[in-house]
Amino acid sequence: MKTEMMKHAFAVALMCVSAGGVCPAAEPAADPLHPKSEAIEAWKDMRFGMFICWGPVTLTGKEVGWSRGRETPVEQYDQLYKQWNPERFDAREWVQVVKETGARYVVFLTKHHDGFCLWDTKHTEYNVMNGPFKRDVTKELADACREAGIGFFPYYSTCDWHHPDFPLTSPGGRVQRPTHDLDRYTEFLEAQVKELLTGYGPLVGIWFDVPQRFDRARGERVIRFARSLQPNLLVNNRTGAPGDFDTPEQAIGRAQFDRPWESCITLGTQWSWKPDDQLKSHEYAIQILVACAVGDGNLALNTNPMPDGRIELRQVERFRKIGQWLAQYGESIYETRGGPFVAPGAGVRRRMGDVSLPAGRAGADWWGGSTRRDDVIYLHVLRWPAEVLTLPPIGPRIVGHSVLTGGEAVVTQTDAGIEVSMPTDRRDPIDTIIRLKLDAPAHEIPILPTGFRPSLTTGKKATASNWFEQSDTYAPDKAVDGDPGTRWGCDWGTHAAWLEVDLGEPKTFSRAWISEPYGRVQEFELQVWEEGDWKTFHRGTAIGEDCSIAFKPVTGRRVRLNLLKTTEGPSIWEFGLYESE
Repeated sequence: MKTEMMKHAFAVALMCVSAGGVCPAAEPAADPLHPKSEAIEAWKDMRFGMFICWGPVTLTGKEVGWSRGRETPVEQYDQLYKQWNPERFDAREWVQVVKETGARYVVFLTKHHDGFCLWDTKHTEYNVMNGPFKRDVTKELADACREAGIGFFPYYSTCDWHHPDFPLTSPGGRVQRPTHDLDRYTEFLEAQVKELLTGYGPLVGIWFDVPQRFDRARGERVIRFARSLQPNLLVNNRTGAPGDFDTPEQAIGRAQFDRPWESCITLGTQWSWKPDDQLKSHEYAIQILVACAVGDGNLALNTNPMPDGRIELRQVERFRKIGQWLAQYGESIYETRGGPFVAPGAGVRRRMGDVSLPAGRAGADWWGGSTRRDDVIYLHVLRWPAEVLTLPPIGPRIVGHSVLTGGEAVVTQTDAGIEVSMPTDRRDPIDTIIRLKLDAPAHEIPILPTGFRPSLTTGKKATASNWFEQSDTYAPDKAVDGDPGTRWGCDWGTHAAWLEVDLGEPKTFSRAWISEPYGRVQEFELQVWEEGDWKTFHRGTAIGEDCSIAFKPVTGRRVRLNLLKTTEGPSIWEFGLYESE
């Protein structure tokens, strides 16, 4: 039975979709570059989706798209579809897993950067209908989702390393084609987008990816075209234009209340199926979902079906356990909004199986966060920083409280703030959820940070030796913007680079925190500008995603993170310096 939330979400999609999935043009959106607010709110109500990456590449166990021309020669990769015959694919079985997971929508890979299409497209022969399987899997899955009341996003790669008109090709879109025609390719893209929007709806949105060589103007053209077909359609931020919502990848996005966002994260270590892959525990996956919700974001958690069409049993079991947790505690996730309490460190990338935060960034103050709806605040305590959790004051009075996860809490409210405590043995190992009933609407309370320790580098001017294609997405300032979901990234072929930050005036600091999750750095140093030269005050080897560094106090205005030796194209998600204590 559909929940009221899902009825509303699909009413929003259906009200603008006529027979065949095309929206009438009688009432176009006032500004086609911006979504209708009711469509955004309905999608945010869903909070949890399932990403599904699948295709002929599963025969190799390598990553989709990226392995073309890298681990697998191009001529071999492009012929995989002739061998791929996933006879055990059953769209309704997949959707049953989605429902048991508690996910409210699906993002399905219809075309990745390798150009292979998983629907009956009329614009290229490189599609599923020309292999031995000869079934329109996108149509079957879209129909099964619609029957089950599950929202549907087709994933469509903006770049295409197979198409002769796209300027770049494999490996990794790093090879320039001698001849190409980006305008003609854009027409091809729009023709395929039209197929998906008119033949596979109603859609919640369309999920683009990697807009190589697509600038903002070209991206806006794509968005306008898509919305001319379905005005309520949501479009993410990967057309070259900002779109409707941000998509931090393999990272929990920072708490963000002025713009929608969705983290896309794999259950395993890669997007496409990999034999004997290392999977995240269901406990960790739940904590990722909670961390997104308290920051007012959605989560799309990826599964990657096997070559024969089945979702791997290990993954099914993980997803079912997530669904069991949501069946008990979903009221604190679905249809909620993040806040008002925002814990420090929200958005920091977390290692597999570990939700601890680096001492340099948040220290012992980090605890989790809260969600809210109507007159209720849900405290999500993922980690108890002390025996008593201390929160700032709020205007409304707490008129009652309970612990959804069991046990009794002591909640004391004064003009100075709120104190919450629980016996150690009654705290839930995944997430202790405490429900606070108020005498006024919870959404009227402003966002209240709880103990964040600012970095000296956050928001300061940053420069670098280079960044990927001079794109704003990977610019130096992304390493000091306070958002570990964004990054400074270097061009492919870079094996040494530097990032410089101007603190504005001389500051004294004795700690640093660096996040570099790809593990490409092999040797680095920290330097300060003194007397007309760069002086090294710390040397290290690997950085990793959670690198806290202590050193003797240093005073200076200009500081460098010098990457002396790296593997391919290093990236730094965040670089912070902290004052001496």
